[in-house]
Amino acid sequence: MKRVLIISTSIRSGSNSEILAHEFERGAKDSGNEVIFISLKDKKINFCRGCLACQKLGKCVIDDDANAITEEMEKADVIVWVTPIYYYEMSGQMKTMIDRANSLYAKSYNFKEVYLLTVAAEDEEFVPKRAISGVQGWVDCFEGVTLKETLFVGGVDAPNTIKNNEKLLKAYELGGNV
Repeated sequence: MKRVLIISTSIRSGSNSEILAHEFERGAKDSGNEVIFISLKDKKINFCRGCLACQKLGKCVIDDDANAITEEMEKADVIVWVTPIYYYEMSGQMKTMIDRANSLYAKSYNFKEVYLLTVAAEDEEFVPKRAISGVQGWVDCFEGVTLKETLFVGGVDAPNTIKNNEKLLKAYELGGNV
């Protein structure tokens, strides 16, 4: 059994990326894993100040929801980032959360595997490339951690348009195989 943390970064209700995230969650739970699901939708997460105090304190000096999320990241065996693609990149709230988790570098984190699930209105193969590159850059900063797999679902724009998409089954299977 693994401790799987899913971080859904869309702030839209009924978002396609959150539906995708819940399919991964369902697969992971059905396989007997412990799953923690966090949505950034209602979280208060300020921008990193770049002060690096977190490296000494073990947590950020800014008192908002990012510290509790970072604590969950530290305890997880698997981290799953889920984001809509905006302007061919991860969502701003996802990037902000990644920046705010800077205290993890100085800690003994558990996670060894990272997944990235993305959705976009555009359907071309190149659409998620920058988001994948950004997450790979983050993963490369942690010893022994790998970007295990990515899943892109294109052609979904309005809320709930991902319903009945064949890639929901792929998300379920990915979750079941963590």
